[in-house]
Amino acid sequence: MKGYGQFCPVSKAAEILNERWTLLIVRELLCGSRRFNDLRRGVPLMSPSLLSQRLKALQEYGVIERRCQENARGGEYHLTSAGKELRPIVMSFGEWGQRWVRSQIREADLDAGLLMWDMRRTIDASAFPPLRVTVEFEYSGAPETDRHWWLVVREGEVELCFDDPGLPVDLYILTDLQTMTQIWMGDISLAEARRRDLIEIQGNRAIIEALPRWLTRSPFAGVPRPSVGAYAAAS
Repeated sequence: MKGYGQFCPVSKAAEILNERWTLLIVRELLCGSRRFNDLRRGVPLMSPSLLSQRLKALQEYGVIERRCQENARGGEYHLTSAGKELRPIVMSFGEWGQRWVRSQIREADLDAGLLMWDMRRTIDASAFPPLRVTVEFEYSGAPETDRHWWLVVREGEVELCFDDPGLPVDLYILTDLQTMTQIWMGDISLAEARRRDLIEIQGNRAIIEALPRWLTRSPFAGVPRPSVGAYAAAS
């Protein structure tokens, strides 16, 4: 991008981070994504070619480094010391957005794939029985390609499946995408969603009882809303 023509360190940092998608790529790396396809799942609307460009630019700026892996195709992307220093900045950015613009989420902002990818990263696999467990999510009203998703938990690992893995389903969750997003973001509790019949849960009783432990929420879910007075003052 064209520079701001200022020596101010804020402007110099913005020249690197203010390009579209760049901060979201850093977010994905901070969340543990390392491989190119995993990064793509966190930014599904970004073209592969543009992602490659942004990754190359971040390498040139010294924010990330690419490491080759033995006996594996491609490489992995890791944050450098400069990149790791961005964690509190990204977290503060997210907390500000959760506090001040969470009410402005539109239907077009809902994305089943991104939601499931985010949820998969924070699932507490230790809360499941020491056996293979398959959880199916169905989002009513969603396009057929986004309606069904599966989480397979085994040996402490959680795998997200876009196609039916052909395994017996131990737990079935039926809801709509908006409700599940609200649960994930902390705008509504799982208990309240069940009381209001916004979510239907069927299957293994032990897994259902453990659901509040293994289905954790977004790291920004605990950010409180500002008071009405704060909104008035801001306007």
